Amino acid sequence: MLNGLRKSLRKYNRPLYKCYGNFMSKIIVGVPDMKVSGNVKDVLVTYALGSCIAVAVYDPVVKVGGLLHFMLPDSLLDLNKAGKTPAMFADTGVPFLFKSCYKLGAEKRRMIVKIAGGASILDNSNHFRIGQKNITALRKIFWKNNVLVDGDDTGGYYNRTVRLHISTGKFDIKDSSGVFKEL
Repeated sequence: MLNGLRKSLRKYNRPLYKCYGNFMSKIIVGVPDMKVSGNVKDVLVTYALGSCIAVAVYDPVVKVGGLLHFMLPDSLLDLNKAGKTPAMFADTGVPFLFKSCYKLGAEKRRMIVKIAGGASILDNSNHFRIGQKNITALRKIFWKNNVLVDGDDTGGYYNRTVRLHISTGKFDIKDSSGVFKEL
């Protein structure tokens, strides 16, 4: 029976992880992408954050969380793409993330917000500063909407991988050292 479950979950790109005798599913958040969940067995994960930013939100009362992996600060760069893929931009992805969590019962006043990414990768001259522009755009959006950031691991010169555990709201970051740490 377990092998059949593994096969069916593999088909949906949701591998199983063993945790405390129960099985948890890993939901991969691509680039650009956004996923939300109210299933306590889910772990949302996104890989290789360079100049991109991951925004994790979590409501501990209803155990609903979401993870956004956005690439660029402003949808005015390409309104067509913003309409088709709102997760690509900070200004369209962040509202999309919050509204998607609200649909599962989350409330803004209870949301815990953590962010990671915005590094300067492949831009040694720091000419384009996409990571910094992403961080600035995100902070402006949060400021305008009275959203406080509870944890922040942004900037620097290294990639990150992040995980959001829906059961607990734990937000882990793996940096260049290769070890996950909780933010």
